[in-house]
Amino acid sequence: MIFGIRRWPILPTLIVFAAVATMVGLGVWQLQRAQWKADLKAQYASVLDSSAQVSWPRDPADFEAALYRRSSVVCDRVLRIDGLAGRSAEGRAGLAQVAACMLDGGGEGAVALGWSGTPDLPQWNGGEVSGIIGPAGNGIRLIADPPVAGLEPLAKPDPADLPDNHLAYAGQWFFFALTALAIYVLALRRRTS
Repeated sequence: MIFGIRRWPILPTLIVFAAVATMVGLGVWQLQRAQWKADLKAQYASVLDSSAQVSWPRDPADFEAALYRRSSVVCDRVLRIDGLAGRSAEGRAGLAQVAACMLDGGGEGAVALGWSGTPDLPQWNGGEVSGIIGPAGNGIRLIADPPVAGLEPLAKPDPADLPDNHLAYAGQWFFFALTALAIYVLALRRRTS
């Protein structure tokens, strides 16, 4: 027998086993998150080509349910227009011209007006815009379809572009747990020799 039960230091062993159990738990949680993300992407893909419209969500709690669905907004007042990195419907790199708007009925919203290959900001004074609700950081924006202000169409938002690194994180947590066990076993061997 390599280790006698009498030689195991109780407190360090409990700490290592608690850490390993936590890491394995985090790995299992990431596997569950991977399945949740796959189901979410499948749900989004199923509504992407639907022509049914939803109301523009004003409450952040409603953003997730509205993603990749068609909607429309009325931009009462354009606060500013920014050129952000974006792709055209044909896949060309350029700028997504995004307007920050005061919306009809109150609140603010972002509208991706269309694509351009130059940094020149379009002239647009607002109005009604229809399109697809896409993610924008922690928020949402309407990707105009058809584009407005004389711009070209932007690439439609694609659920496949959502970050999905849960399997890699799960693998990392399992590797960390295995590494902690291996180091602890080596430390115990060294202590008993």
